[in-house]
This record gives sequence, structure tokens and C-alpha cells, in this order.
Amino acid sequence: MPGDSTESPSALAPLRQPVFRMLWLAWLAANVTMWMNDVASAWLMTSLSGSAFMVAMVQAASTLPVFVLGLPSGALADIIDRRRYFAATQLWVAIVAVVLSGLAFTGRLTAELLLALTFANGIGLALRWPVFAAIIPDLVPRPELPAALALNGVAMNMSRIIGPVVAGTLIASAGSAYVFLLNSLLAIVAFTLILLWRSEPKVSTLPGERFVAAMRVGLQHVMQSPPMRAVLARIFLFFLQSTSLTALLPLVARDVHGGGAGAYTTLLAAMGSGAIIAALNLTRLRQRLEREAFVRWSTLLHAACAVIVVLVPTLWIAVPAMIVAGMAWISAANSLTVVAQMGLPNWVRARGMSIYQMALMGGSAVGAALWGYVATLTSVTTSILVASVVGPALLLLTRRHVTIGAHDEDLTPARPTVLVPPPVIEIPPDKGPVMVTIEYLIDPARAADFNAVMQETRRARLRQGALSWGLFRDTTRPERYIEYFLDENWVEHQRRLERFTAADLGLRERRLAFHVGPEAQQMRRYVAEAVGGRADTSDMRQAGAAS
Repeated sequence: MPGDSTESPSALAPLRQPVFRMLWLAWLAANVTMWMNDVASAWLMTSLSGSAFMVAMVQAASTLPVFVLGLPSGALADIIDRRRYFAATQLWVAIVAVVLSGLAFTGRLTAELLLALTFANGIGLALRWPVFAAIIPDLVPRPELPAALALNGVAMNMSRIIGPVVAGTLIASAGSAYVFLLNSLLAIVAFTLILLWRSEPKVSTLPGERFVAAMRVGLQHVMQSPPMRAVLARIFLFFLQSTSLTALLPLVARDVHGGGAGAYTTLLAAMGSGAIIAALNLTRLRQRLEREAFVRWSTLLHAACAVIVVLVPTLWIAVPAMIVAGMAWISAANSLTVVAQMGLPNWVRARGMSIYQMALMGGSAVGAALWGYVATLTSVTTSILVASVVGPALLLLTRRHVTIGAHDEDLTPARPTVLVPPPVIEIPPDKGPVMVTIEYLIDPARAADFNAVMQETRRARLRQGALSWGLFRDTTRPERYIEYFLDENWVEHQRRLERFTAADLGLRERRLAFHVGPEAQQMRRYVAEAVGGRADTSDMRQAGAAS
């Protein structure tokens, strides 16, 4: 299906929303500081250490925290106040920038300290990104979401231009220390803009989720979602390939094109310009190709441009190639981000997007270290050429098993229509686990179709947080099936009602269509009873895992 019906007619429509506009400016300022820091750090490392591996490790140190801390940060963003959390993450980035500036001014910055502080800055990025990703769908109407995400890409790539240009100018005229100083001032500006936002708190009659349980449910939700699994694989492979160019770009500018900081920032700015051009035209571009084809061609185009940049030692040919590479980069990354956002309900969006970012940054960190090591053994040109071949080859090998769907589920919040009798015993919120059983009477001739629907049901129950799920058939009545699932405790069982979507209701109707009994389905709820002073549920958990 070429194009997406959810595309906004105007690429700038989300900026009409005042809150989105203010936070978008904060995001722009935050990303300018990120690029200024990365550019100054990468260039400074070339003077602190002559090793290609150490230069590439600057980007690895920046992205690795996102891979390590992504899920915890997403869980926090889903269970605490998102405004305060967003502001705290930006404050962390500002503090790191001040420390980095102080060390640079006093001449105490070493290659090892630079990597450590780059890692610390990456921690702030790891904590900041999931909460911002979760906020955006609440600020704009769903039809404008792709355009809003594209504008976030514009902010990222405007910062890719502004940050390197400012950093390059200051490096050439005053030194890296002044880049880190300006970086800290801009980080404080972004922090102030975030404080001006007045968010609406989430309303729920239930207590907040526990931190560890929230991480488990978030990971479980993503792993039981086929669209999210496909997106994670795609984004990891794309950044594994594409990072070779960005991680080694300082050495490409210096060794391949014989330039200095000016050549490096020119190439970065060219890539950012291409990304902005593409981001403002993604609506029209997507009308020509399906999602899968759009991502595939963008990957191939980026690889081809990387080859041109390192094989043609002429800067004025490399610059147009970097512009096209930027267009391909944002086209692939934004398309996959839209699919991820559309595939996540609001209650788990920060956790889901944090896992998505973990895959993205994991691919970037692995790619930076891998291609930096290859460059150390061979050369910068050889490393980027190998990456440009490996990326499309992996895409070709996985095309049958990892495919981006053309349609999105309706994840609009909904209430279950089944009326369950209230309990007649007192149940504390933390008592559990809770077992739910549902009885079906099925025409045996339709057993195969029923099993297929129940496989979807299994994934849906687990996505909502169930500990385990099983389907059993009566040995004496072949038409009788019993479905069961376990929730961690009574409050988590109640929380399931807040997680239902229109897609879940549609799946329920499909299950009900198989029921041929004279009476409605029988649903029963059980709470674990303490035996010998504790609730013994190990056998039930093992049975659920086996099912």
C-alpha cells in the first residue's frame, strides 16, 4: 500500500500546537548541544590520541549508555511525571557540559577523561530520549504524528548543521574549551524551556507501577509484538551499517579529503541539510513506495553514497553525496520510528520507544566499535567500503523474515465489554497471582482456525502484562477448551482494564465468533491461596511457560 493514510497534508502542521512548538525548540537546543559536544570531542580526540579506534570510540561512548539504560529510563518515563523527569535529564546534560568545559579550560582533559565524560553525557541522552518520544503523541493529533516525528528529525538535523558549524568555528578560532562552555549555556536554555511546559498528570484510580515490574512488562510487550520485533531488527541493521560513515567521518575529512575541522563540519552540515530536505518532503515521498520498499531503497542509497564519499577524494563531490546520504538516512530512520510509534499504546510507549532506541543505539555503538577496529587493521576507506557491502547483504538475507507491515492496529484506548462479577472476598492490591479462566465450546471442524486466533490472543495477553498463558482441550469433550492466564497480583489484574485497546476488542469478537455453546462464555477469576504461609505458584508458572 503506497503511502500512509495517516500522513498530515502539511509537514509543518504540528508547529501550530503551542506546546509542541515550545518543546520542539527545547529539543532543537538540546540536540545542538549534543552535536557540539560530539564534534568537539571527536576532533579533540584526534589530537589527544592518534588511534582510529579511540576516535571511533567517542561515538560508541556517546551511544552505549542508551543501549544499557534504555529500558530503565523508559520505565521511569511511563510511571513518573514526565515533565519533571524530562527536565531532570536535561539538567544532568548541563552539569556534564560544565565539568567538561572546566577540565578543557584547565588543560586537564585526557583521552580517557574525554571518553568518560562523553559516556556521562550519553547517560543524559539515554534518560532523555524515551520521555520525549512518549510525550509527542500526546501533543499532536494522530494524523499529524508522522509529520511531528519528521519535524523532530528536522530539529535533529538542523542541530547537525548548527552544532558542527558553531563548533568548527569555535575550534578554529578559540579552541574546544569554548565549545564546551557554549554547550553548557545552551543546555541550560533547553532546561528552562522544559520547565515552562505545564503537562496534564495521568489520571488513574490504581497505584503506580513498580519499577522492576514495569521493565518486565515493557520488554514483554515489545517481544510479543511482531511489528515491533521487525522494526527493532531493521533499525539495528541500518545503524550497524550507516554508523561507519558518521563514526569515521573525522578521519575521512582528514585522511581521504586532506582537510581539517572545516572539511569535517562541512561534510556533517551537508548530511544534515539533506536530512532536512527529505524530512520536509517525506509525505510526498511515502506516497510512491510501501514502507518496506521505502526503508530498503533508503538503505541501499545510503550505502552507495558512503562508497562515493570515500572513493572520490574530491570534497565537492563528497558534499553532494553526503547530502543524498542524509536524505536516505532520515528517510529510513523516520519511517521506522513512525512504525514503532504507531505500534505502541500510550501506557507503554516510553518503554517501547526506549527499547527501540536501545536497538538503534546498540547498532550504532556496535557499528562504531566494529568499523573503527576494521579501520585500525586496514584503512578508513576499506572499513567504510566493507560496511557498505555488509549492510545491503544483511538486508537481502533477512528480507523474508523481517518485514515492516503496511497497516497499523487501532490502539485507541477502550473498555472491555465483558461484565465480570465483583469479588465477594476482600482482596489486597498486592495479593496474587491472579488466574483467569475462560471456557470455549468450539466446532471441532474449526479447531485449526480457532488455534490461530488463540495464538494471537496469547501474544495480546502477554503484551498486556500476563505472567503466563495457556490453552487446554478437554480429553472427554473435544469441543471444550479452557484458556487461562496469570496476572502478577490483583492490582495488575485491574490494570489490564486500563490497557485494553480497540484492537483487543476486535480480537475478542473474533474469539467469540467461534463459541457455539448455548450460553455465554464462562469466565472465572482465582487468587492464589497461601499454603504453609505462602502462595505456591511455581507449578502454575512452569505450566504457563511450557504452554
